[in-house]
Amino acid sequence: MGAARHIALLSIAELLAMSLWFSATAVLPSLEQQWELTASGAAWLTASVQLGFVAGALGAAFFNLPDLLPPRRLIAVSAALGALANLALAWWVSSLGPALALRFATGACLAGVYPPGMKVAAGHVTGARRGLAIGALVGALSLGSATPHLIAGLAGPADLSPPEVLTVSSVLAIIGALLVLVAVRDGPHGAAPVPFDPAQLGRVLRDPAVRLANLGYCGHMWELYALWSWLAVFLTAAAHTPDLTAARLLTFAAIGGAGLVGATFGGLLADRVGRVTVTIAAMAISGTCCLVSPWAYDAPWALLVAFGLVWGASALADSAQFSAAVTELVEPSYLGTALTLQTCLGFALTMLPIWLLPLLAAQTGWQLAFVALAPGPLLGCVAMARLRRRPEAARLRAHTGSRQRR
Repeated sequence: MGAARHIALLSIAELLAMSLWFSATAVLPSLEQQWELTASGAAWLTASVQLGFVAGALGAAFFNLPDLLPPRRLIAVSAALGALANLALAWWVSSLGPALALRFATGACLAGVYPPGMKVAAGHVTGARRGLAIGALVGALSLGSATPHLIAGLAGPADLSPPEVLTVSSVLAIIGALLVLVAVRDGPHGAAPVPFDPAQLGRVLRDPAVRLANLGYCGHMWELYALWSWLAVFLTAAAHTPDLTAARLLTFAAIGGAGLVGATFGGLLADRVGRVTVTIAAMAISGTCCLVSPWAYDAPWALLVAFGLVWGASALADSAQFSAAVTELVEPSYLGTALTLQTCLGFALTMLPIWLLPLLAAQTGWQLAFVALAPGPLLGCVAMARLRRRPEAARLRAHTGSRQRR
């Protein structure tokens, strides 16, 4: 089976598994009524997944788990355990406290799905196609993360109950676990398992080029998951949104559909013109969307749809390229550890804007809240511009431009 088929199957498996991420957020309006949640409680229900992911990723990076264990088995076991935690939330929990614990557990399990998936993808392709491969994978992850909004949106006025939406997401994740275990194989460019070496974590942190790539990723992440977490609420409150169903379907289209297109096209473009160029351009566009979001809030529905699609595509077009950059900057034997550390740092940062935005919206309204995300892309642009000036940047350009066309 060719590399393209393996990456396609891996992307489908990750899409299904990542449907766990926003399964509770998609039914948050119902949960707010049933559990009488405050704005802070609703924010923590979403942020607890991020917190769990960070804890899981930090533990995995410290113990080198993505490099010690077969990554496909790690993905399958993690997806299955996350599905079980989600099912427990669906059918055995009726208050915020236990729900936070289970969402934390779900996030920790997803730390064993996302970074190892990028390592498997990188093992199937050389650098000349790596940006596209990881871009397609990240696009599939965004589509999977947005799936609960589609499930809830397609229900229309009937509105599926929270247990039903959570159960569908859990079943999809179990299917994804079986798919990656049975149908996906490790690629010929993957590194062999290595012994445990906690010092490697420090070496990754001290590498100046990797540090700049991670700083760019953190700027990107300041915006991305807060946008994904609260876009449906923003669209529901917007002046000319027809109804809740329309808001949910546009949220899926922006996060999932436009995100998939943006990540895939961004990967294709980065392999041709360079990762730094694509990341700076994408963050410039998405940061501009943050700044003009108050005007989009009052825009007619057709313009709001176009704005949401552009924002969704640009916010994800650069995401995979930070990871692709790390695959070209670090020692291959500890690639899994470096990727896991990068995602750990980025997702740790996401908890602050996810928690902050609903509190800010309670004071100013959702029309102005997303402006607070603009500093993230700006910082990311500065970091990647500095990386461009370093000698290590030649590794990122080695598979692009004129050399690729020879």
